[in-house]
Amino acid sequence: METMTFLGLAGLALGAYLLGAVPFGLIVAKAMGLGDPREIGSGNIGATNVLRTGSKTAGGLTLLLDALKGLAAVVAGRMLFGDGGAMLGGLAAFLGHLYPVWLRFRGGKGVATFFGVLFGLAWPLGLAAGATWVATARLSGMSSAGALAASGLAPLLGLVLGPPGVFPLLVLLAVLIWLRHHANIRRIIAGREPKIGDGRKDGTQ
Repeated sequence: METMTFLGLAGLALGAYLLGAVPFGLIVAKAMGLGDPREIGSGNIGATNVLRTGSKTAGGLTLLLDALKGLAAVVAGRMLFGDGGAMLGGLAAFLGHLYPVWLRFRGGKGVATFFGVLFGLAWPLGLAAGATWVATARLSGMSSAGALAASGLAPLLGLVLGPPGVFPLLVLLAVLIWLRHHANIRRIIAGREPKIGDGRKDGTQ
C-alpha cells in the first residue's frame, strides 16, 4: 500500500510538472503569428512579455492558460490525495513553469501560475493575494512590485485563509518568485524600474 501511495504521489508530481512546463506563451504567440516572445523584451515566455508582441489577446490568453496550469494541478492533486496532494501538485506545476524541460529549463517567472495555485488551494487566499497585487501595482505603478508584494504576503495570508500546513509551500514559492525577480528588485532600489504601460521591459513574467 505504501509503495502504491509513493508511486501515485510520484506520478502526480511528474504529471503536474509536465503540465506546468507547457510553454503556453510560446505556443500562443507562434499560433497567432506573433513570433517568438523569447526574442523580444525580457525574453521570458510569460504573459507580460507576450503582451509586448502588441497583442492584448495573446497576452490575456497566456495569462489565463498559465494560471489554469497551477489551478488544474492543485485540483487534481486534491482529488487524488487531499490537501497534501494539492500542495504537491501546485509546487510541481510551478516548478514546471519556471524550469520547463522543453525549453532547456528556461521558463517564466511564475506569477500567473502562482496565482492559479493560490486559487486552487483556497479561493479567498487567491483573492486576497490578488487584491495585494492590484493595490501595490496601482500605488507604485509597477507590475513587478505588485508581484513581489503579493508573493511576499501570501505565506501570512495562507496562515489565515489557506489549508493547514500551507505556510512552508507559500514561503518556498515566494522565495522562488523573488529570486526570479532579482533584476527587478535591483531596478526598484535604483529607481529605474519601468512603470506599467510605459513600453519598456519590466520582466514581471
